[in-house]
Amino acid sequence: MNIPESNLPRVVIIGGGFAGINLAKTLANKNIQVVLIDKHNYHTFQPLLYQVSSSGLEPDSIAYPLRKIIKKHRTSFFRLAEVKQIIPEDNEISTTIGKVSYDYLVIATGTRTNFFGNKAIESHSMPMKTVPQALNIRSLILQNFEKAAIANSKQEREAFLNFVIVGGGPTGVELAGAIAELKNHILPRDYHDLNPGDMNIHLLEGADRVLPPMSKHASKKAERFLKELGVKVHSNTFVENYDGLNVKTNSDLEMQSQTLIWAAGVTGAPVKGLKADAILEKANRYCVNQYNQVEGYDNIFAIGDIALMITDNYPKGHPQVAQPAIQQGKLLGQNILNLIRNKPMKAFSYHDKGSMATIGRNKAVVDLKRYKFGGFFAWFVWMFVHLMSLVGFRNRVVVLFNWTYNYINFDKAARLIIRPFRK
Repeated sequence: MNIPESNLPRVVIIGGGFAGINLAKTLANKNIQVVLIDKHNYHTFQPLLYQVSSSGLEPDSIAYPLRKIIKKHRTSFFRLAEVKQIIPEDNEISTTIGKVSYDYLVIATGTRTNFFGNKAIESHSMPMKTVPQALNIRSLILQNFEKAAIANSKQEREAFLNFVIVGGGPTGVELAGAIAELKNHILPRDYHDLNPGDMNIHLLEGADRVLPPMSKHASKKAERFLKELGVKVHSNTFVENYDGLNVKTNSDLEMQSQTLIWAAGVTGAPVKGLKADAILEKANRYCVNQYNQVEGYDNIFAIGDIALMITDNYPKGHPQVAQPAIQQGKLLGQNILNLIRNKPMKAFSYHDKGSMATIGRNKAVVDLKRYKFGGFFAWFVWMFVHLMSLVGFRNRVVVLFNWTYNYINFDKAARLIIRPFRK
């Protein structure tokens, strides 16, 4: 790996997500050698992936180079690699570019899409966890518009213009709203030979309401906003099979669609090598104590979505969103410094800042501890919070400019099929 030899304690961080980069920042220039490893050379701001999928933003406005994050950290190093295995008995990890030893190992690998064992859906649906996957969805949506324009039959045209989104959580709701805006504002102007009424967006949710993690107040408002945009919401509905065209559900709902986007859940992305009882098999997450130490290990930690910390307030672990990852990354940095200085570590306590989701132009819902509200003000709050959370000043400026342009012109400027998607 060509990491310089040093007398400093070495902290190896696997993963450049919210947890990993906040840990790296906390340990910056603290007489610790930090090695950050990721299979991508950029950090992805995942809450805005759906806007890349729906042509609202270009990917470079929500991605940020990892080397740029640590460029002023004199004892920090980045390596582009995929970690294959942890070898705890030797304090080593094996990667695609070689092995590296560690004094402290931090696993921040996040999650991957969970298809719940359904191989047909995994083969034919479109996941949205990475920038390349978001670009695939963008290309497929635009390609389907083009194919619908030259379709020879109404049935074929409707299959290209039927968009099915599985999962009514924040990702599914936000994506459904964004695609509905394509239907309402872009399709009538760009495709004069297509009838917008032929385009349908179906949002399927297995629970009895959309946004199950949020309040019933938020769910009710979100569903109303979606229906106002023309989205067809189907609750208590599970997809049983999808062959690339025919969608079969547990209810009487059956349809043909060339696009099924899977936003129905995630599972942990653990690395091989640790004891079996260190991972809760059902969730694929590392069991950690209040200091984020992986069960059975003193110098191996897990933070963010991959960490399962069970507390009285969170019997199923903390929510797999950005804030717990950010807070755990910052605290673990301080705790590792305390360990090195032979000081006691501080237990993690999650400060819940609330949750929110946007459904489209002037439409969002926000749940805070004391207040729950929706509409234009919620939409403004959502924009401000996400804008300020982006990594990098340039990205904030670019996103703000795009949002302003899109708002004034009812437009989505990134309608480009740069890399055609083939099923």
